[in-house]
Amino acid sequence: MKEVLLATMTPAPGEAWSAPFTTTPVAATVALPGSKSLTNRHLILAALSTSPSRLTGVLVSRDTDLMIKALSALGATFEPVNNDPTVLDVTPINLAATTGQITVDCGLAGTVMRFMPGVAAGTNATVVVDGDTQSYARPMGPVIDALVQAGAHISAEDQDPVSHLPLTVHGSGEVAGGRVSLDAGGSSQFVSALLLVGATFRDGLDIVHTGDQTPSPEHIAMTIKVLAEAGVTVDTPEPHRWIVTPGEIHAVDTAVEPDLSNAGPYLAAAVVTGGTVTVPYWPTETTQIGDRWRTVLPEFGAEVTFTPMEGTNYGDLTVTGSLDAQGRPVITGAGELSDLAELTPTTAAMAMLADGPTQLTNIGHLRGHETDRLIALNAEAKKLGATIEEGETFLRFTGGYALQPAVLESYADHRMATYGAIIGLAVEGVVVTDIATTAKTMPNFPSAWTELASAERQIRA
Repeated sequence: MKEVLLATMTPAPGEAWSAPFTTTPVAATVALPGSKSLTNRHLILAALSTSPSRLTGVLVSRDTDLMIKALSALGATFEPVNNDPTVLDVTPINLAATTGQITVDCGLAGTVMRFMPGVAAGTNATVVVDGDTQSYARPMGPVIDALVQAGAHISAEDQDPVSHLPLTVHGSGEVAGGRVSLDAGGSSQFVSALLLVGATFRDGLDIVHTGDQTPSPEHIAMTIKVLAEAGVTVDTPEPHRWIVTPGEIHAVDTAVEPDLSNAGPYLAAAVVTGGTVTVPYWPTETTQIGDRWRTVLPEFGAEVTFTPMEGTNYGDLTVTGSLDAQGRPVITGAGELSDLAELTPTTAAMAMLADGPTQLTNIGHLRGHETDRLIALNAEAKKLGATIEEGETFLRFTGGYALQPAVLESYADHRMATYGAIIGLAVEGVVVTDIATTAKTMPNFPSAWTELASAERQIRA
């Protein structure tokens, strides 16, 4: 395959983008950047640790830039090694020495807005946590209430109790900790936010989730794994309960895994065009929810193979779509798929193009993401000429739709933008508004996607 150097230029925010259309099966090898979820967790732990450390494979994106700036405002330093922003030498925060008035900008990043209040609570500073106007609609109440139960002082103008941004954390140098309860049904990030700072609290944390189920359990498992690597003990004596032992967080030099959730659009391109896409350096074992692409994509008729790389914990994941006797893509309905969390928009795009029914269930918490993704997916389906059924916690697709060209909104949501790009591969004339919002996790997406649709390529996503 030909090596291609991708342009890093991204369309301006708000700019309409004509999604590439192809009648040819794609053939590409896609090199993924680091995981956003893992990058931001590692950044937090490196900043809270007792000694300097080095992170490699760091994702360079809006969300991770916001996390770095937020932690830097509290006193951490992040120095690129040899001017490479994906390799950072991290000097931790001295929480007790962090004083004064500080403002943290969260943008629209859920990890930043949910994780930073707990960090700020351990300083001696007054920290205003703010973000994009659209972030004010994202739920914060459960994690803020749990931090208050632990002894943090958090206030917000005209909010009692505090349930959303903007808010102010009044640091007192120490948070007592102890037992806290919350309903984390709206986001697994509520639990992860508490787990990440629990060891820094005087008495640790005993976290009890009072709801029926926790969305995205893979993300909680991911948080517990990176904490264990940093020497933090988290016990789970019973379902929906996590006990974090107080103590030091020990810095470790860490390589960030590639972002498997962001592999989704590229792998879906193989499904919807009947082509082949390979992602190298796929972890053999991982806590990332994106690893579920291995089981989800065969439900749409694709073949998924994993070829281990000898002597490593990685391999090549290859997805090959199906073609009929005339060389046309065959996309089968997937039946019921449950608890897909952030994988839902990409899966919904394949369901829109499938020839049979698909139902996505237990996804009600997506109403509190960058936008209400269930409403957004329903609205964009209508523009494409399709009728889907939207329930409180599910989406149902009959399949076999005759889709039409449309201008699809991104809603300042990177996963809605990539949803439109996937549809555009198979439906000529699709335009996506504000494709630049993909820079939240995939800064090179517009150029990489154009290369994907054009020829057989090696692509840096």
